[in-house]
Amino acid sequence: MKRRWPYAGLMAACLILDQITKALIRSELRVLDSVVVIPGFLNLTRVQNRGAVFGLLDGGGASGLKFILITSAAVVALVFVAVYFFRTPLSDKLTLVGLTLIMSGAVGNLADRFLRGSVTDFIDMYVKKWHWPFYNAADSCITIGACFLIATLVFRRK
Repeated sequence: MKRRWPYAGLMAACLILDQITKALIRSELRVLDSVVVIPGFLNLTRVQNRGAVFGLLDGGGASGLKFILITSAAVVALVFVAVYFFRTPLSDKLTLVGLTLIMSGAVGNLADRFLRGSVTDFIDMYVKKWHWPFYNAADSCITIGACFLIATLVFRRK
């Protein structure tokens, strides 16, 4: 267990970054307010996501059942990732980093969901009128962690 402590540090750093950036956005922008960062490419736009990752299932208002289902699914997924993390050999560092990033992103978004009823998203990437779904630092951690896991599967020597 002792040799897994560095991953706890990584997780804490990611959680702190996620929560600080969300708090700054909530303190500086009202919902749907936007600040241009890189014209034609990147805005900071505050949205409150009551749905799943990247705003999926966000339509239709705030339903108690939807909240319970999305939150339960996230908790179950987090448990599976945590079990996989503790079953992964310490020598498989890239997998452990990927799983740590996924867990930190999941915990960051779950914290928002439990404390505020929705997740604060604010990164708005776009080209012309094509916009990527809004996201946040926690979503970035999940995506980067998943890329690390894919890399270990693709490039792992047999």
